[in-house]
Amino acid sequence: MIMLVSISGCTGLSSTTPTAEITSDATSSLTGVPEINAGEVINFDARESTTPSPSIITDYTWDFGDGEIRMTKAGIISHRFLTPGSFEVELTVTNDNGESDSVSISIFVNAPPTIQIDIPGYVKTGEVAIIDASSSFDPEGGSLEYMWDFDKTIDSDGDGNPAGDADANDATIEVEFSEPGNHTGILTVIDDKGGISSQEWTIMVISRNYYVSWEEKTIDFSWSGYLEQGDTVSFDHNPGLGARIIYFNATLTLARDIIPIMWPEDNFSLYLDLPLTGWSTFTSTTHDNITENATAYISLDNMNERPESDYTLQSDSSATIVSNLLNQPGQRFGQGDWIWEISADQCDPDLPVDGVDPDTGNDWDLSVEFVILIPIVMETSA
Repeated sequence: MIMLVSISGCTGLSSTTPTAEITSDATSSLTGVPEINAGEVINFDARESTTPSPSIITDYTWDFGDGEIRMTKAGIISHRFLTPGSFEVELTVTNDNGESDSVSISIFVNAPPTIQIDIPGYVKTGEVAIIDASSSFDPEGGSLEYMWDFDKTIDSDGDGNPAGDADANDATIEVEFSEPGNHTGILTVIDDKGGISSQEWTIMVISRNYYVSWEEKTIDFSWSGYLEQGDTVSFDHNPGLGARIIYFNATLTLARDIIPIMWPEDNFSLYLDLPLTGWSTFTSTTHDNITENATAYISLDNMNERPESDYTLQSDSSATIVSNLLNQPGQRFGQGDWIWEISADQCDPDLPVDGVDPDTGNDWDLSVEFVILIPIVMETSA
């Protein structure tokens, strides 16, 4: 007599217990452990879980280890970890026989960098501000990258997003503002796992105060030379560089002959051209070779206004004030090169000696006096 006994339940060969399997889409290629940054979404997949036929899996229970538990009928789910740290995500699958199996997977949630910015209370226009974020750190001790946007309202890289510019990449920056007011920028810090933190910063920029006065000076320009009849000489200079010209007087004199009766003084012309101003003039002597003096004059007063002195202005720099004062509309007369031209119109005939004119040319002396005003600009504390 032979007795047949089924032992499949003991051996597990006919077990109906399901087998849970879980994977994620964020496994690190370096550690093999799923890694995400805090606030990011991770997807879990349990569709490889199985249960012996003819049973079917009816429920997937997900315990994310951060206090949240969810149940789904499908084998996929997404979850957002808001808190950094290490979490054990446990999956339990249950079939229609009420049998279950569990499996877990470890998740590392990276903490974003902590930003710390040291910024001056205020700076003046044109002054370099040092903004220091070197005390920022990664809670996990990783390295950091910095991206500074100096002005969140200006799209400096032209990508259509004014708040995402990379104007500097050092931990400490130097930035200069030419306009007063509150200037706001953005610092973005990225750690070695891609964790990102951003923080706005604002610096107050105040105007500089300058005391303005005008110093009056008299400057001279002269030229001496010899010209034959019909010769012309031309030269230029810039007497108004860094100043406002108020007045000038030019005198061109023919050097006296030793014996004026024998060799009378001669005639000449003096030309002046101011290309930048668009003004020119000339004068000439009209003597008949018997005068004892041959002199030509050009002068002009009230070329520009005499400004008030001893007052205070606000600006980003003293150079800006000086430029504005010297380029004030209606007060630029005489700026640029002054081009002088002297022509010996008539030097002979004089009384010949042995049939030869002994005085075919002369020495000429040009003397010019200028009255100018120089702006003196000094920064004040108030």
